[in-house]
Amino acid sequence: MPHPSISRALVVLLALTTTSCGYNRLQELDEQVNKAEAQIQTQLQRRADLIPNLVATVKGVAAQETTVFIAVAEARGRLAGAAAGGDLAEMAAANEALTAPLSRLLAIAEAYPELKSSANFTQLQDQLEGTENRVAVSRQDYNSSVELFNAMVRKFPSNLTAKLFGLGTPREYFQAAAGAEEVPTVQF
Repeated sequence: MPHPSISRALVVLLALTTTSCGYNRLQELDEQVNKAEAQIQTQLQRRADLIPNLVATVKGVAAQETTVFIAVAEARGRLAGAAAGGDLAEMAAANEALTAPLSRLLAIAEAYPELKSSANFTQLQDQLEGTENRVAVSRQDYNSSVELFNAMVRKFPSNLTAKLFGLGTPREYFQAAAGAEEVPTVQF
């Protein structure tokens, strides 16, 4: 039977080793990244869900603008499919592809005073603007979570634990598509 002081020392050493390996913290950060990614998905789906209502409202007034309606519907379909699929790069690209046709749709609304005065249209436009803000915040939260996770994956000794449990691969940041920094041109 080992001496009691040796047993205590082994228990203390084991406790220190397991708490400093970072396994639990890695699990927390991985879940935080997953949660933030799901939030982006949720907000992009909300954006995709609002658009048909906005299109229907504008269609009622500006029926001759069918090319814009078609472009918005196609881009919205890509966004909804990407959000359902969960691929971050695909979601970012589909979201950016929706920006130009949606901008054209909102520009059409400016040309029709009776549409601008519609309470339904104004409410939908406000909801869409709020959703755009939520998407931006969700992206920031996701990237902050990824930053913490990636730093933990790279630090010693948690990098060893991460590799041991299959979490050693850094997560990708949510990035805007190429050219997203340019303001879309609205043309008819």
